[in-house]
Formats: sequence, structure tokens, C-alpha cells
Amino acid sequence: MSDTEGWMRLAIDEAEHARDAGDVPVGAVVVAADGSVIGRGRNEREALDDPTAHAEVVALRDAGRRSGSWHLEGATLVVTLEPCTMCAGALVLARVDRLVYGAIDPKAGAVGSLWDVVRDRRLNHRPEVIGGVLETECGDLLRSWFAGRRPDGASESPRTR
Repeated sequence: MSDTEGWMRLAIDEAEHARDAGDVPVGAVVVAADGSVIGRGRNEREALDDPTAHAEVVALRDAGRRSGSWHLEGATLVVTLEPCTMCAGALVLARVDRLVYGAIDPKAGAVGSLWDVVRDRRLNHRPEVIGGVLETECGDLLRSWFAGRRPDGASESPRTR
């Protein structure tokens, strides 16, 4: 197993904690340049009644606290679902060097699906992007969660938050 897949498995663990707490199962970790995990996050919108408590934002805040800086140069954000516009903007502003995500989000994704915030040349920072890491596993987690909430049990493509 590659380091990237190992980090994604940690993000999946966070997503499972979000699911178990009644929130959309999205999880994230921030990995420092030396390979150590410096931030963890999961969707906590329901628990905190906070519309900004997406997994990525929670993980970036944790990484900033732990590292003592909001500048996260050299870091990698690993998340189970393609970030939305808010989260894509946050990782650009935090100066994250690399984004790794699992499932695409065709309805709200901002890293190539619907928008492409992180590659916008007008911004002062553009992280490297690696998508599709453990995509099926990440997508299945979301599909099963949403299917369990629909009256007909139908599952559609991963819908974010």
C-alpha cells in the first residue's frame, strides 16, 4: 500500500466517524512534508450546527493549531470527496502543496467536476491535485449513507455535504 492510500484510509476512518455521528461521511487528514499527520477532520455540521464544519476545514484548522501556523506549505490535504468551493478556497489560502481526494462530486465539486478553483491561474497558489485515490471505496461510503436516507432506498452519485 502506498503512503497516499494509507493516508486515504485514515481519511476514510474519519468519514466513518462522521457517519456514525449522523453526518455525511466525509473525512480528511493533513499530512506534513515529513509524512506525519498534523490535522484530522470529519464533517461536523450537524454536531456543531456550523455550515462551515466540512471535513477539510476542520482538518485545516486542526493542522494550523498543531503546527502553530496557518501557512501549511509542504502539506498534503487528503479527503474522501472532491472539495466544494469553500473547501477548495480554504486549501488554496492555507498554501497546501498537494490535494489528494477519493470520490468525485459532480454536483458541487470545485477541483475539476463543476468548477476548478484550485487550478485558477488568477490565484496566487495552485496545489498539485491527485484524484481518484480509493475512489470506489470513498464513493460507496457516501452512496450507502444517502441510500439509507431516501424513502425508496435509491442511491445516486456521491452528493457532498
